[in-house]
Amino acid sequence: MILIVVKYRTKPEWTPKWPELVREFTEATRAEPGNIFFDWSKSVEDEHEWVLVEAFQDEAGEAHVTSDHFAEGLAAMKPALAETPRIISRVVDGSGWDEMGELQVD
Repeated sequence: MILIVVKYRTKPEWTPKWPELVREFTEATRAEPGNIFFDWSKSVEDEHEWVLVEAFQDEAGEAHVTSDHFAEGLAAMKPALAETPRIISRVVDGSGWDEMGELQVD
C-alpha cells in the first residue's frame, strides 16, 4: 500500500475554517476506488498545523493525483497555507491498520 503523511501549516485566520475548506476534497478522496483511509488530525503542539494520514492500494495512487478533485482541492488549499506542506510518501507492506503488538488492551 502507499502510505502518505502530510503536514499542512495554515495561516491563523484559516485554521478554524480548514475542516470545511477540505471537506469536499476529503469526501471525494474517500470515495475513490483503492482508497484505504484518509484521516485529518490537528497537531497538539502547533495550533495551526493539520496532519493528513492517507493510504491507497498500490495501483490507486496515480488515479488519485490525476483526479479533478485532487487539483481542485490543492487549488482551494493554497491561499490558506502559511508554507509548503511537508510530506512522507512510501510504499509499505500491508493493507490497512494492524493492532499494535507492544500494547494490547483486554
